[in-house]
Amino acid sequence: MRLDKFLKLSRIIKRRTLANEACAGGRVRVNGKVAKPSAKVKAGDVIELSLGQRTLRVRVTETDGHIGKQDASSMYSVMDQKGE
Repeated sequence: MRLDKFLKLSRIIKRRTLANEACAGGRVRVNGKVAKPSAKVKAGDVIELSLGQRTLRVRVTETDGHIGKQDASSMYSVMDQKGE
């Protein structure tokens, strides 16, 4: 699954355009490398986001494209969260 789509479907970032902007701005890393919006993510990958003063690290647990809003948080597990 594309990184920008994963960020949107998992509700980590609310809109896909914002996910694209964050990736294009170099604020998203996948497995330690700066990632483009089109980067492919799979279960087990670690995504790190730097959004303002906040840093969030999550591990991808699933990439099912047909997941409901109530189950969105099951797509990842939070590893580390800093800032506010």
